[in-house]
Amino acid sequence: MSSKAPKPVGLYPHTRRVGNLLFLSGVGPRIAGSDANDTGVPGLTLDKFGNYVTFDFEAQCRNVFDNVRVILEESGSKWENLVDVTVFLVNMKRDFHTYNRLYAEYFKDAQPCRTTVEINSLPSPIAIELKCIATIE
Repeated sequence: MSSKAPKPVGLYPHTRRVGNLLFLSGVGPRIAGSDANDTGVPGLTLDKFGNYVTFDFEAQCRNVFDNVRVILEESGSKWENLVDVTVFLVNMKRDFHTYNRLYAEYFKDAQPCRTTVEINSLPSPIAIELKCIATIE
């Protein structure tokens, strides 16, 4: 379990190694040290009723990519070892263009296989989550 990444919102590890493959559990953009009861999401402020006061999808994208990088490095792998990325977006029409632009920036040199799926919601008030597989030496 990485102390530099957000705590999981349930009972599961950040990663699981099988042979030379490293499987990452779903990684969101929450800030390290935040837990399931703390929004701790960059660019997101909620009112007391859970409605958006501020929302910055680009900040969430950048943070989720940074969280994946930290988890990989803490587990003995690296960004360039990613082989497969599944991305979950809660609003494809609103967010895909920004996500795709930032993905091209972050994955310019490391180009894993990629699948992008729209879903209704995630277990915390985030707009993006990544599920990744990487190699490990």
